[in-house]
Amino acid sequence: MKNYYSHETAIIDEGCNIGNDVKIWHFSHIMPNCVIGDRCNIGQNVVISPEVVLGKNVKIQNNVSIYTGVICEDDVFLGPSMVFTNVINPRSSVNRKNEYAKTLVKKGASIGANATIICGNTIGEYAMIGAGAVITKNIKPYALVVGNPAKEIGWVSEYGHRLHFNEKGIAFCHETKQEYELKDGAVRRVS
Repeated sequence: MKNYYSHETAIIDEGCNIGNDVKIWHFSHIMPNCVIGDRCNIGQNVVISPEVVLGKNVKIQNNVSIYTGVICEDDVFLGPSMVFTNVINPRSSVNRKNEYAKTLVKKGASIGANATIICGNTIGEYAMIGAGAVITKNIKPYALVVGNPAKEIGWVSEYGHRLHFNEKGIAFCHETKQEYELKDGAVRRVS
């Protein structure tokens, strides 16, 4: 029994495991053997290549390309027209299908519109990637990064608000009042 919605123009190939309450919108293509968790929302004109894994509640905006080798954990947000790569040195005349590099987007991370994620990197929990950023290295949990190549310019809470740390390395999310600690160049949620 089908427990998800797919628009009549969407294409879903064989072998996909699609969770409950998923929505797949116009002209999107889900290629073979993908795993899509419960409550994901896949916008218009999205391509999800073979064997991609999406956790629960992943939100994918229009015109996104997710290539083989990508894993997105729960609650990830992928902004409009952002793209992942999966080969470091692609050439039309050289078959590198056995060289796909893995990319991991950890729980709660957000990637802005038109960002490019170079393969082989991990984006930490709740990190915020700015619009148009080009990610060329691993990104720390809670980091706010922007630019090409992306540079860390601060930290954000789990609700995506900029954190301002006091002299003791403590900050609070103004929306949730959750406490965060900055220590040795890394942020963790305290409460």
